[in-house]
Amino acid sequence: MLDESLLDSPQGLAEADHRALLRGAAEAGARVRTAARLAAEAGVHDLKPDGRPRAVLIAGPGAAATQTADLLGTLAGAGSPVTRLAPTGVASAAGALRWELPGWAGSVDLLLIASPDGTEPGLALLAEQAYRRGCTVVAVAPARTPLAETLGGSHGLFVPMSTAPYDQDDEPQPLAATAPGVLWALLTPLLALLDRTGLLAAPPDVLDRVADRLDRVAERCGPAIATYSNPAKTLAAELADALPLVWTEGVSAGPAGRRFAAALAELSGTPAVVAELPEALAAHSALLAGPLAASADPDDFFRDRVEEPPALHARVVLLRDRPIGGLTAAPAARDLALSHDTPISELEPEEGGELETLAELIAVTDFAAVYLALASRA
Repeated sequence: MLDESLLDSPQGLAEADHRALLRGAAEAGARVRTAARLAAEAGVHDLKPDGRPRAVLIAGPGAAATQTADLLGTLAGAGSPVTRLAPTGVASAAGALRWELPGWAGSVDLLLIASPDGTEPGLALLAEQAYRRGCTVVAVAPARTPLAETLGGSHGLFVPMSTAPYDQDDEPQPLAATAPGVLWALLTPLLALLDRTGLLAAPPDVLDRVADRLDRVAERCGPAIATYSNPAKTLAAELADALPLVWTEGVSAGPAGRRFAAALAELSGTPAVVAELPEALAAHSALLAGPLAASADPDDFFRDRVEEPPALHARVVLLRDRPIGGLTAAPAARDLALSHDTPISELEPEEGGELETLAELIAVTDFAAVYLALASRA
């Protein structure tokens, strides 16, 4: 059950936020600026690549690496394929994970390693294997870790991961894989790197605008802003006791929707399904017509709301990064949802570049996932 009164209590939210998730969301813009500075100090802007790599391989543990690969692959397009190397192992512990290069990987390929931990022996072994194959290796991880030592010297380029001041506490809380600060700390240096290779456009001025956009979202969605004027708190309240059907439209909205679903699952224990429009209309039509539809249980209005748990009903969350006047399946999506009495929530960023609009969608949904987690005591 969602405690809606907690949403409008900044002090209560702060007391419930044992993992510093709200601080991480609020400081996303600062993380981008710090990460961009660390990338410049590591020499990313001084690189003179011979050309685009044949393929970009990304390795790292958990959701952070998966989402980084998803975002970079979307932004890079077809210029060079971006492939995530999935780990193998008997457990998810850092020491149990192993990664392997594809047999075809060689001197014309680029290996990116993204780890918020940096202690995984498997990543150090992967970097050494790539060095022997002639691959260019770039890693982003915390400083003074085994991975940083492996990448020292001629083995590749190492960029220290930006951290927030509270990460240096004597007893730091374990970071959630989908924590907002983790994503931007890993993603930003790799954006700067791939800008140098010509795979995507992320020069310093664009990263500055991304940081500014993240700051503006933090102002609109912060804990001191009341629910009725706070899009993230509003979305969190709407998703209480709901199964989110996250429908995305536009190239950049896809990875934002997939990250939102992952954050809902990890932070608040809320399951969600994701699909891109217009295919979502066919893929999820049976969900809307089945027992999850709001109209499926006509007796739900009369149930005892004190003694009986609420029924789980679908709610469409439409994430868009296209102008309303363009070619869009949004009207058909609204018609399908409303024809089954299914409520719909919509998020569309302000105008701007592709990275800016993507950052806004990620930031608002990050805040929403955090609020849902805190108010449901997840």
